[in-house]
Amino acid sequence: MINFGNIFFILVKPQMGENIGASARVIKNFRFENFRIVKPRDKWPNKKAISTSVGAKDLVHNSKIYKDVNSAVKDLQVVFGTTSRNRSINKINLSLKQAIKIIIKNLKNNKKIGLLFGSEASGLSNEDLVNANFLMNITTNKNFSSLNLSHAIAIIAYELFSSLDKKNLNTKTLYRSSLASKKELNNFLKFLIKRLEIIGFLKPKEKKTIMIQNIKNTFQKSSLSSQEIRTLLGIVSSLIKYKGNLH
Repeated sequence: MINFGNIFFILVKPQMGENIGASARVIKNFRFENFRIVKPRDKWPNKKAISTSVGAKDLVHNSKIYKDVNSAVKDLQVVFGTTSRNRSINKINLSLKQAIKIIIKNLKNNKKIGLLFGSEASGLSNEDLVNANFLMNITTNKNFSSLNLSHAIAIIAYELFSSLDKKNLNTKTLYRSSLASKKELNNFLKFLIKRLEIIGFLKPKEKKTIMIQNIKNTFQKSSLSSQEIRTLLGIVSSLIKYKGNLH
């Protein structure tokens, strides 16, 4: 059986308590239970979030608050970032239907899935999306594509619920491969980037930030296993130690 508990809804820098409460409400409407919040703008706990959540007060009370996206996804394995506009980053952009197929495939393998939603004012930044394996969007009016935060969550939660409920009727859990967690991948990236800085690869200085972002995006969109991460660590470590002529 597919585990609904392996889906995590993550609000990044939400601004209004009312939207947080309404989001919790629709998440619970469709049987999901994992609710995470990254740097809410207003004081937390938030009375407006609690009052708006109505019967989903437990989700608000039990929600975990994180200082950044890295912390919020470190125990997850596949992350989807929601967006309503084209991005100049190296990520695969999926329709909601395409994304749900990939989500279900990973859930069958018992992977933990994160769904990132940005702030009401500006959505997710490119930096917020570094940890995303995929981008996904909801098809809307091209002339008016911006959705209210809780409405966007409601659409995605409903489509997931509908698909997962059907799959749970006759689907058995498939082989559990050891896909690396975001924490494992981010630890490797820290190790790699630090070494690249030491050897002077990240130059010129004015391009350093975008170079680091491109390196992170290249690895984050890959479905690397824990073993593959260990292999990459070994390769980089061996190259650092090697002092002979590589030519």
